[in-house]
Amino acid sequence: MKRRKFIQQISLASATLSMVPSLTFANENAATRLGVALFTLPKSLSDDFEGTLKMIAEIGYKELEFFGPYEFSTTAAKEGWKMAANALGFSGSGYFGNSPKQLKEMLDKYGLSAPSIHIDLPTLQENMEAVAEAAHIVGHKYVGIAMIPDEMRKNLEDYKRTIDVFNEVGASARKHGLTFFYHNHGYGHAPMEGVIPFQRILDQTDPELVKMQMDVFWLTAAKANPIQYLEENPGRFVSLHVKDMRELKTFAGDGGNMGEWMGLFPYLADAGAGVLDLQKIMSTAKKSGVKHFFLEKDMTPDPYLSIKKSFEYLKGLES
Repeated sequence: MKRRKFIQQISLASATLSMVPSLTFANENAATRLGVALFTLPKSLSDDFEGTLKMIAEIGYKELEFFGPYEFSTTAAKEGWKMAANALGFSGSGYFGNSPKQLKEMLDKYGLSAPSIHIDLPTLQENMEAVAEAAHIVGHKYVGIAMIPDEMRKNLEDYKRTIDVFNEVGASARKHGLTFFYHNHGYGHAPMEGVIPFQRILDQTDPELVKMQMDVFWLTAAKANPIQYLEENPGRFVSLHVKDMRELKTFAGDGGNMGEWMGLFPYLADAGAGVLDLQKIMSTAKKSGVKHFFLEKDMTPDPYLSIKKSFEYLKGLES
């Protein structure tokens, strides 16, 4: 807030320059907040956790977003993940066997921070105190879900209950010094009884308790417009999953199941190597109030080359 007031008080010339998208992006010092969503390289983390963090830091990234489950996750979340992880070809998640204190020491060693984590909804409902305890040690500020459970999004009545749950979880997170967010996937963007469920979530959740993380790839695949959502909802999106699309592809169905998501994985591209206008999206996101940008290319087969090329492109947007 202090920085915003300062910007408002500077000279007319500087204010005029700040309205130019590319300069706005540079003035916000985006590179210092550029991060990696760690589902980009789960196998590398499973094989050599500290070595992977070191690699990420040496490329130039400053922030990380972890994915669960964690030691403090529910038993059901852990058991469900075991099957999924084995099928996908890696073993670890969460802090990859490290305690919160050990992880914090490792992050400090490499000049990294972890402001955000993905976690399952039941864990946030049942174990918020344990989540917060770890979060305050490691430095997490945002705790969010990567998807809404199937049974909570079959019809509009389900979404109504989901909205109530989101508000409750958001209030609990706030009570524990954290901010809850919802990360969009492919579902919820097609009309349901004349209503767009994702828009209803935006409209009927408390904006002070429930924030959003935009995944530009899945939003585009769902035939939605990332820039429009950012412009129409200032202050609502706190972070962005930055991912590019090799060629424009949309879901054949409603984007509501793993099969449809996996079917679009071949169209993931390194940042700048695809068809999405990331410069415009990210510039608009900055103006909308997005604070953190996490590169994500789900389970990329060549982690080092992929995140390095993407970093070079994204860093180039500042000049």
